[in-house]
Amino acid sequence: MKSIRNFAYAAVLTLSALNFAPSLASAQDAAGSFTLTHEVHWQNAIVPAGTYHFEVEPDGPASMLTLRNLSGGKSFMMLVVGTEDSKPKDTSELVMVPRPAGSFVSTLQLPEFGMTLRFAVPSEAHVVARTVASTGTVQTASAAH
Repeated sequence: MKSIRNFAYAAVLTLSALNFAPSLASAQDAAGSFTLTHEVHWQNAIVPAGTYHFEVEPDGPASMLTLRNLSGGKSFMMLVVGTEDSKPKDTSELVMVPRPAGSFVSTLQLPEFGMTLRFAVPSEAHVVARTVASTGTVQTASAAH
């Protein structure tokens, strides 16, 4: 498990080379670009390695993040789970957490736009035990750590 954390830390350091370049498209919408060096889970989507353009659309009751692969691959739309104000001293970064299924994006910090975006990440571990009762029904119990 420690090696997964080390990998995730190394990935975050590698991703510190992200180029969050502000876009001039809209003064209200946050936009820029970054490069993923490996595949990541971003909520329910699996986003392959590549260079992406992003836009945050704050309209409506919840913000939406749009990712567009600059090499012509898939595009993605993510519902932002929560936003917070960021401090000017924060750095622009994509923060990932390790899970058994891979790296999951938890936050996107955009201090040049004064915001930090939060995304859904599964809990660290689920232990699922299934037993078949004498009646033939399946009982499921799960516990999160």
